[in-house]
Amino acid sequence: MIPLHHLPVTLRPDPARTVIRPFLPSDPEAFAVAAHPRAERIIARVLSIDADELHRELARVQQSLDQRHRDVPQLLARRYQSVAALVPAGADPSPDQRTLIAAYLSAEYSFEAAALFNPSAVPHPDQSGLPDGALRILVSLRGIGEGHLSSVTFRTGVWNADGGLVIDAPSQTAVPPVFDAPEGWRDGDVLALDCGGSRDPSETVLFPVVESQSGGIEDMRLTALDCPGKPRTYAGTYTALGSKGIRQEILFTDDFATFRMRPIGGALANAKGMALFPRPVGGRWMAVTRQDNENLWLAHSDDLETWQVDGKLLGPHYPWEIIQMGNCGSPIEIAEGWLLLTHGVGVVRNYCLGAALLDKDDPSKVLGRLPHPLMEPGPEDRDGYVPNVVYSCGGIVRDRTLLLPYGIADNYASFCTVSVDAILQAMETP
Repeated sequence: MIPLHHLPVTLRPDPARTVIRPFLPSDPEAFAVAAHPRAERIIARVLSIDADELHRELARVQQSLDQRHRDVPQLLARRYQSVAALVPAGADPSPDQRTLIAAYLSAEYSFEAAALFNPSAVPHPDQSGLPDGALRILVSLRGIGEGHLSSVTFRTGVWNADGGLVIDAPSQTAVPPVFDAPEGWRDGDVLALDCGGSRDPSETVLFPVVESQSGGIEDMRLTALDCPGKPRTYAGTYTALGSKGIRQEILFTDDFATFRMRPIGGALANAKGMALFPRPVGGRWMAVTRQDNENLWLAHSDDLETWQVDGKLLGPHYPWEIIQMGNCGSPIEIAEGWLLLTHGVGVVRNYCLGAALLDKDDPSKVLGRLPHPLMEPGPEDRDGYVPNVVYSCGGIVRDRTLLLPYGIADNYASFCTVSVDAILQAMETP
């Protein structure tokens, strides 16, 4: 067994963390009234409330929302603008009526009430003010709330020179993204999200905002991209679940306050588990993906948008991965090649973590892989939303040590460190 140093850090879901998101009830198809949609009828009822009752409702709403949210009037003003076209013809709502209409067509959503798991870690864009040898990190996590809806949330922390890890307490305020779909915008176009209202990354919540994401945003794999001739930027690949099924999407950000989202094109459009190499290899971008829900595949692209599959990279071989394999984050460049964290599904649907080493110049060449799990579910990992699961979406290597964040039982997250040399020594040559 490879010795792991489990850190005394646990991130658990907090139902008190909420975000205000759009709420737009609709009619069952058999009861739909095309000329008067349900939202229009709701607005008409709000407009019928007398002045005294209107002020009482406004006071109650503001008292409730001001306890956990900032800039509530501005948020509700933006929400009203997004539904103003539904106001019945001839009506001219007062400012107070507009605010109450927006409140009725909004909902407070506890985005991590059920689970907070499947983390991915990258170096934070701001490394200032740290003691020697310390590294500030940024962690993305998958939160699950009402309706099993997945969103993305973030944490920050410091990995100290002595190996200790401190994760900053998250803000009690969460800020929804602001976006404006331009005229003629389609669900496959680039979507710009502005989270500039967040005072630190823990306040940023990326919840589904378009139809292709309506069922959730799952398992983001973050990586810091080294783009030739450009400042470092960050990319995150994730699975978007919509009414028409799954699709692979990608976001880019320089500061974790503004984001650009777009779907992946080409052969990876409807795949899952895409993980980018952090820099071009042989003059082109590369990625590891899971095309068939069983094996790991290698793909390439000239522009990070349209992808082609090169071929199968790794398949199930050892008992702990007999059912299927997947990646656990972007390949990490080390002196010996690319360290690829993997997961394997085995007996009784246990999810274990593994690793492989790929050639630095030709990642299609597998130089080694672990015959036994790097990490497997223990007694403490058997209870949760999905029992018998340990899973990661990406770690960081510093000075031959891997910091590995991982989810447990699709419920909460923890961290460990492990020697890169110990991982390599335990590998077998294919």
